Amino acid sequence: KCDIGLNCSSKKAKSHLYSFLPILKWLPRYPVKEYLLGDIISGISTGVMQLPQGLAYALLAAVPPVFGLYSSFYPVFLYTFFGTSKHISIGTFAVISMMVGGVAVRQVPDEVISVGYNSTNTTDASDYYSLRDDKRVQVAVTLAFLSGIIQLCLGFLRFGFVAIYLTEPLVRGFTTAAAVHVFTSQLKYLLGVKTSRYSGPLSVVYSLAAVFSKITTTNIAALIVGLTCIVLLLIGKEINLRFKKKLPVPIPMEIIVVIIGTGVSAGMNLTESYGVDVVGKIPQGLSAPAVPEIQLIPAIFIDAVAIAIVGFSMAVSMAKIFALKHGYTIDGNQELIALGICNSVGSFFQSFPITCSMSRSLVQESTGGKTQIAGALSSVMVLLVIVAIGYLFEPLPQTVLAAIVMVNLKGMFKQFGDVAHFWRTSKIELAIWVVAFVASLFLGLDYGLLTAVAFAMITVIYRTQRPQYRILGQIPDTDIYCDVEEYEEVKEYPGIKIFQANTSLYFANSESYTSALKKKTGVDPCAILAARKKAQKKHAREVKKANKVKKKATNDVEASVKHEIANDGLPVNGKFAYVDAGVQDGSPDELEHFVEPKTNIHSLILDFTPVNFVDSVGAKTLKSVIKEYKEVGVCVCIASCSGPVMNELTRLNFFDNTVTRELLFHSIHDAVLACQVKDRSASQTLYLLENNTTHFKQKLCCPHV
Repeated sequence: KCDIGLNCSSKKAKSHLYSFLPILKWLPRYPVKEYLLGDIISGISTGVMQLPQGLAYALLAAVPPVFGLYSSFYPVFLYTFFGTSKHISIGTFAVISMMVGGVAVRQVPDEVISVGYNSTNTTDASDYYSLRDDKRVQVAVTLAFLSGIIQLCLGFLRFGFVAIYLTEPLVRGFTTAAAVHVFTSQLKYLLGVKTSRYSGPLSVVYSLAAVFSKITTTNIAALIVGLTCIVLLLIGKEINLRFKKKLPVPIPMEIIVVIIGTGVSAGMNLTESYGVDVVGKIPQGLSAPAVPEIQLIPAIFIDAVAIAIVGFSMAVSMAKIFALKHGYTIDGNQELIALGICNSVGSFFQSFPITCSMSRSLVQESTGGKTQIAGALSSVMVLLVIVAIGYLFEPLPQTVLAAIVMVNLKGMFKQFGDVAHFWRTSKIELAIWVVAFVASLFLGLDYGLLTAVAFAMITVIYRTQRPQYRILGQIPDTDIYCDVEEYEEVKEYPGIKIFQANTSLYFANSESYTSALKKKTGVDPCAILAARKKAQKKHAREVKKANKVKKKATNDVEASVKHEIANDGLPVNGKFAYVDAGVQDGSPDELEHFVEPKTNIHSLILDFTPVNFVDSVGAKTLKSVIKEYKEVGVCVCIASCSGPVMNELTRLNFFDNTVTRELLFHSIHDAVLACQVKDRSASQTLYLLENNTTHFKQKLCCPHV
């Protein structure tokens, strides 16, 4: 027994270890001959993209470019050990970098740092920029640490499902607004103008106003270099797209324009001659690890939550696409843990928050990448630049980096086409897209995301409160039941109504459920009972009046009165109720027959197939419906009720002496057959009863018969 227990424990520990470190599972089985060449080519191609994007997205994050290189090395290398996706490229990404930059600028605005410095003094200006950048780096690093801890906690608590709340329309609307933010923030670098960076609500408006207010100070040299790079990048992307099948690897236009831009800037001395802003000093070698500033956590906690969820959503959605394409599975919770480790550990080495890059992931997959080895090789390429040749990129104009960022937004701007698509397919999803876009554009990416998520939740509530209600009928000679309004061949059984609502039954929609039930079936128990009471009173008055006439009139007059009352009787279901003048008071059975429902419905079946849960209010509503319809002679059955819903009904004390489990049926067809059998037996009983009643009336009216 001990050996068995130890064996089980060791297997469980081994399973947990493999789950936490997936590299232990796939690396020993790595087919070197089949995969290595593809991974090397893919790693080099991705690394060539990683370098310029790391430098460029650092500008979005409001930190010096070298920190973009750090963020392109440490997290990418760590993901090789902990990630489960074989094809996504982890590192800097425009949307996350923009969110980081917004927080950094909000916490360390230019106005706060500029106090005490004389902008006319070159030394003071240099110190000002250095102090500002150091503080913003601390904000970005702490943001990476906190978002990583949040992702780790969510992963260990198995909260990988949180990404489902960021629906595709929401994410696409949000990222489109982020693309506008990014494009606006890069205009000043493209034009070479000096403006402050804004964050928070209406930051796009303020940024555009600041750029256009200084449009006359545009640096023509920076603009020409930037536009030239944009044209070259667009041509390169178009060539890669059109000749994708013929090219062994995509043309690395980004690194080409970086090299050309750096060479032109150094050769023509653009900084001194034309005042073009360049990347500046890039420290050689890796920096020593440092602890993030914990005291910043309360001020940036909400932003860290938003970045953690958005980053995970981007990564897991891209990972699922590649996993489906190549036939393997990913673990959402392990992806959360992997991203959490990449962000939290990377923060000690001055990296800012990262996630999956869509453009680099597509390159890594299309160039033959097979495993996480490709990502590790791309990080090694970045490491070589940091350690050995980083200083060569110091003359690189910032306008070149702005051009790279702007061109990479092309795919996001194409998402404006979603408006036409969602207009044709779903107005609610269109509303989610528009709200996510408008809110993120004008309120900022943080508040915009919260607004979009809240609105998406409201649409879920709206859909449950306004479901589709249907009356079902049978497809002849089958046990399949469909909407009678949608299919012409579907037939209803006489006397049986099958009602379906494509929602659960709970407090928010219980009232609309009962209203739709009465409207669709055409049977309103309350109205029928009210009409019945009114008819009973009228019938009683007529009987009383007939009795008075009988006492005063002769036998001939009595017969005349009988004939008149019989003709003036109220019609019920196309028949007339006969009043016997010889009876002083109508019996309850007689009155009940007189005012029976005008419909011929004897059974009502509630299809619970779409019902996922029922709360206490829903259970009370359902019980009330069963009792009300029973009072007017309509039997209510429940079909296709799932086990969990039945357990909830039991726990809510739904079943008792009046509402028994005999009302539950496995399927609609079973319920229909049971209702038909019950109706036949009831019809036979009613037939015998009516014959006896008719014979009795004949005896009263004609004693000689």
